[in-house]
Amino acid sequence: MEALIHNLNTMHSRAGAQTPFSSVNYGMDTSPEGRMVMRNVMLATEAGLGHGETPIFPIQIFRIKEGVNYNPGEPNYDLFKLACRVSAKRLFPNFSFIDAPFNKQYYKPGHPETEIAYMGCRTRVIGNVYDPSRQITNGRGNLSFTSINLPRIAIEAKGDEQLFYKKLDAMMQLVAKQLSDRFEIQAKKHVINFPFLMGQGVWIDSEKLKPHDEVREVLKHGTLSIGFIGLAETLVALYGHHHGESDEMQQKGLAIIGHMRKFVDDLSEKTHMNYTLLATPAEGLSGRFVRMDKKKYGIIPGVTDKDYYTNSFHIPVRYHISAFDKIKKEAPYHALTNAGHISYVELDGDTALNLKAFEAVVRAMHDAGIGYGSINHPVDRDPVCGYNGIIGDVCPKCGRHESDHEPRFERIRRITGYLVGTLDRFNDAKRAEEHDRVKHGECC
Repeated sequence: MEALIHNLNTMHSRAGAQTPFSSVNYGMDTSPEGRMVMRNVMLATEAGLGHGETPIFPIQIFRIKEGVNYNPGEPNYDLFKLACRVSAKRLFPNFSFIDAPFNKQYYKPGHPETEIAYMGCRTRVIGNVYDPSRQITNGRGNLSFTSINLPRIAIEAKGDEQLFYKKLDAMMQLVAKQLSDRFEIQAKKHVINFPFLMGQGVWIDSEKLKPHDEVREVLKHGTLSIGFIGLAETLVALYGHHHGESDEMQQKGLAIIGHMRKFVDDLSEKTHMNYTLLATPAEGLSGRFVRMDKKKYGIIPGVTDKDYYTNSFHIPVRYHISAFDKIKKEAPYHALTNAGHISYVELDGDTALNLKAFEAVVRAMHDAGIGYGSINHPVDRDPVCGYNGIIGDVCPKCGRHESDHEPRFERIRRITGYLVGTLDRFNDAKRAEEHDRVKHGECC
């Protein structure tokens, strides 16, 4: 397992220059061999790479399930406790929750293919309108997704709710057509165009095809997703407040995302294709959309007055709210975004010294019905002496100051679900967002 962790962080085989983007979901296997593998994956992650460096890959997701690992006395409860300890030090694993109703409905004990699996930044594939007998995670994937700039629609509606929904419907119809057109391009390809995915039988039923067969029917098991960004700014543009500020705005937010979910559900029923709704993992898009809108509409307080739009349905990172209230506010959106979602809580200080509080946040996510969540906290490292912990301007271990003449301190932060080795690698929008993040305590 140590070799796996080290190789996935050092083999630059993606596009010839990057380490592969890899995600691993685990937590449910109760066999002696499976438990040994999971324990040692986490222990290798906790130990870190050479000189105590935090591993960036694989993105690790610990699946939580009552009866398996959530309560004392359950077979993998010790691994849940270990997962909390390792995540409190290394930011991984993240946590997914099989008990969330929208995940539990697919779960069949003894059938691991029905256990929910998330791609690290949040992508989720499980339901299957095309073939309801195969509502599973493996052998499938997301084919395409296109994200909608919700704040722009709200700005153009100028406070007119009816006009907003009319414009939103038109935009979703446009995106659905675009996704359909992209699918047609993909569907006309042949097995020989996908020598690994199809030629090696990775996708469901692809092993039944010959090299020159079309992959259309096989790809129908995949998903086509409509995404969105900036619900918070959308609510401010339409109503003057965001969903973190009042129950009324929360209901308005749920109505908008619920409307979008109904659109993709109706489209799925009509076409027998897997159209789904995605809480977009906005990285470059968070800055690109707001730059375009700032240029076109000017500075609008609470909407275009910063360098980024808020990620998907999240409460704005600058808004002071307790960890538990944030979880309760964001949880209902997980049930609506069936293509993928994630919620974060920002904790301050060295969480490894307060595992009780760390675990309390994970349990709050489980109890609120979160599907996929993670806990952010500072993870700094001095590459000279190898110190891991929280570093200000001076390393607590060796006393050196950060300067241009020596390697800079590494400050690992989470961007959309995966880690970035140093803040310098964030784009301008995400650096601005990270700077604005407030910490979520037990109370605000």
